Amino acid sequence: MAKINVLIFPAGEINSVELHDALSSCVNVKVFGASSVERHGKYIFQNYISNVPMINSPVFFDKFNEILTQNEIDIIFPTHDTVADFFSTNQDKIYAKIVVADQKTAAICRDKEKTYQLFKNYNFCPKIHSELIDYPVFIKPKQGQGSVGARLINKPDELPADLNDYVICEYLPGIEYTVDCLTDLDGKLLFISPRSRQRMMAGVTVAGQNEKLTKNIEYIANIINDKLTFKGLWWFQIKKDSNDNWKLLEISTRCAGTMCLTRAKGINLPLLSVYILMGYQNITIINNPYNIKMDRTLISRYEIDYTYKIAYVDFDDTVTLNDGVNLKVMWFLYQCQNLGIKVNLITKHSHDIYITLNKLSISVNLFNEIIKISEDEHKADYINPEQAIFIDNSYNERIDVSLKLGIPVFDVDNIDVLMNWRV
Repeated sequence: MAKINVLIFPAGEINSVELHDALSSCVNVKVFGASSVERHGKYIFQNYISNVPMINSPVFFDKFNEILTQNEIDIIFPTHDTVADFFSTNQDKIYAKIVVADQKTAAICRDKEKTYQLFKNYNFCPKIHSELIDYPVFIKPKQGQGSVGARLINKPDELPADLNDYVICEYLPGIEYTVDCLTDLDGKLLFISPRSRQRMMAGVTVAGQNEKLTKNIEYIANIINDKLTFKGLWWFQIKKDSNDNWKLLEISTRCAGTMCLTRAKGINLPLLSVYILMGYQNITIINNPYNIKMDRTLISRYEIDYTYKIAYVDFDDTVTLNDGVNLKVMWFLYQCQNLGIKVNLITKHSHDIYITLNKLSISVNLFNEIIKISEDEHKADYINPEQAIFIDNSYNERIDVSLKLGIPVFDVDNIDVLMNWRV
């Protein structure tokens, strides 16, 4: 079966990580990441392309289309509002299908002043002030991404010097939802999924949960879908005013970083968008019958400048944890198998190691060699240091190997440094 080649551009921010996670394990999709500015993409995309010209470069189209042609890209996901707007304006110059709205829709979604002008006659449009009469008010950049630059103004001296690039809105004190949506190529709204934004960090939802789809939210979604032209996934944000009425904050045609919450319900909006643009018919959506909460924090990924071809790994309290196995270490063992890196198990285990491995359902085939030594022996004496690393929870063993052999040594807490996330 031929795979659908999908390019994420740019591939460095949190929504590009969500697109990667949503698509990289799909058997009929091959995912590529590309960026103009080096950020996080190289840590997660197995197929990663760097040094792409900026979209305002005179050579952008030539170089970008060269990338598309060389990699036989079928679908592109723009991950930044400015890029989405640019792609929508130049769809005829790009040699692949793009998950983006038409030019008019993208321009309206990019500019909040245009958004509010379009929906000014609907009761869900917030009050917009042409001049400041009363406080508090909320100001936001006409063209902004997330909540960057948006802030509450309680008194005149908190205002920026120039308000020309801002929209002045009524202050909305209530709860805030993001509503994920999916529209097919015929303009039919296939799916609506509200989720609450309970805690934010740098404009990104780090805690939230799925919420009930009310008739009011469904009404707003349908009006937006009728007025604009979407292709695939999109989303909008709403917030309640002081009278408990929903008001529109913004609309976007790109993937949201927290669409993972909707995906956790079983609705993979990025994948469904790929299918829509590829012309698949009769798309079925499965919404699992449970409620879900999401909480996250920063995750660290690493790159070291040391190449190893063999890993010597301790067993007790390294491969094992309490009465079971250490899942991170098991991940590492299978990672080594996938990458063709040999693993030698080196242990002073007091029982028959083969019986213990069998009890824990750990295959001996994970190991190139199993080295069983006595309690008074030194593991350093059984290690060939050439392109090797050593993993052991024992500080004494690690310091002995480090001093005698000079190879990198790792405690279990530090095994994250060795994880390869690229798929």
